[in-house]
Amino acid sequence: MATNVLSPPEFRNPPISRPPDRKSALAIKSDTLIPALLTNLAQKVAATASATYRPLFGIGVTEWRIIALLAGRPWIAPVTICEATGLDKAAVSRSLRQLVEGGLVEVRSGEPNRRRLPVALTEEGLEVHDQMVGVEMDRQEWLLSGFTDAERAQLREFIGRMSRQANAMKVRD
Repeated sequence: MATNVLSPPEFRNPPISRPPDRKSALAIKSDTLIPALLTNLAQKVAATASATYRPLFGIGVTEWRIIALLAGRPWIAPVTICEATGLDKAAVSRSLRQLVEGGLVEVRSGEPNRRRLPVALTEEGLEVHDQMVGVEMDRQEWLLSGFTDAERAQLREFIGRMSRQANAMKVRD
């Protein structure tokens, strides 16, 4: 007899009679669940971004996110990059190492804590950023080509509201 090893008895759901087709009566439809839809969309956009950026610029979407941030906020610490982008420390560290080795990012020394060493784009990094902006704006225009200006504004508002709610969820959970 199988037991539920993932949760104590007081947290188990009551037994459900399972149909022979192995489908759950509680199955979530991923085409209606907003978090699933957003995750799938983000994965598609990120995958196509990397496929576009790597051949043109030799960098992927993670490096692009860091470059885009540093273009407007130079001389910030890697920990600030993590906080601003939602990327984990390991991804930021790997990407910064690649960007430094490629001559696109400079590290200012002098801070005793390496995770606090401020970084900024080099002149070459700024040039790559400026070229990438055009590509990214073209990608955005193509993605939103079926939307009116009013719908685009509404979409930005909806995304902003969901982002604020997601931040509140972090505090709540």
